[in-house]
Amino acid sequence: MPGFARLSMPQVLVKLMDFLINTAAAQSPLGGGGGQGVLSALMLPALLLVVFYFLLIRPQNKRAKEQREMLAKIAAGDEVATTGGILGKVVEVGEQFLTLEIANGVQIKLQKFQVSLLLPKGTVKNA
Repeated sequence: MPGFARLSMPQVLVKLMDFLINTAAAQSPLGGGGGQGVLSALMLPALLLVVFYFLLIRPQNKRAKEQREMLAKIAAGDEVATTGGILGKVVEVGEQFLTLEIANGVQIKLQKFQVSLLLPKGTVKNA
């Protein structure tokens, strides 16, 4: 790189960028017909947004809706599993909290959103 010794830093950067980005390929041969390039440049981000919607956003929204419906159906006597892995029987249900009996005479109070799974009846006794 002996040719770079006499150049200033901005000139070196310009030469490096010219090397990395082929300027002739970036220019349109006709001068003004860049409409197709803009369309093709916008197609990839639009396609990525559609893929993200169907693979990430839509399934997450569906799971959140199922979780809200499950929490709305919880009643006293149901058996549940919490996000922390605690199994218990619901004793009391409030608007934001519920009381869970995890052993005979042992009750804990936790937030409703901590319930991750509604279990079939008899699961807690068998566990």
